[in-house]
Amino acid sequence: DELTTIDKSSMTEAATMEMPKTQDAGVGKSLTDTPKAFFVADVNDYMKIPGNESLEEVLERMNEMLRKYKIMESSLLHRKSRLKEQIVEINKCLESIKMMESKKEGGDEIVTHCMLSDQVYVKASIPPTARVCLRLGANVLLEYDLDEARALLQKNLESAENILREVQFELEFVKDQRTTSEVNIARVYNWGVKKRQSSKAKTGGEKR
Repeated sequence: DELTTIDKSSMTEAATMEMPKTQDAGVGKSLTDTPKAFFVADVNDYMKIPGNESLEEVLERMNEMLRKYKIMESSLLHRKSRLKEQIVEINKCLESIKMMESKKEGGDEIVTHCMLSDQVYVKASIPPTARVCLRLGANVLLEYDLDEARALLQKNLESAENILREVQFELEFVKDQRTTSEVNIARVYNWGVKKRQSSKAKTGGEKR
């Protein structure tokens, strides 16, 4: 039988990417131990905690944590986009396998276009085949029977979809922490403004 090649490089990473193993995350917990931003309900009490004497230092710590959340969010968004692309490519590979199986059963040739170089394609006829080569990347091809190729692609599709769900969960968690951090910064900053205004008012009253 002739061999047919399918590019599997787009789904190779999905097979190897793993989220850290954890117990049941539960509501409001990160899958990757990302620190949670706790809402500052009472700014007066919060500023009385040892180590929070300096308003500037408190705001700097909060802003530093906010920057970290933003970096994590950006990274997760990029990872989510990459996984979605991989899932699309894996599904295309599975559709190709399905088509090859149907052609093999009917004894029909596969008429397609093969890429010779960028923007250059040539028409080709492929005899019915029971084998396919999956491109692993780095110029590496591995030959599989159609059944084996379908099983491997399906396994990697399930893996990519599971990882995508976990990334989405983590992304929502990080977004919540970013929002909480932004609210905390605004509340602490406004507290500082009011405190300075109150101090100025008292000073002005004493002078009069």
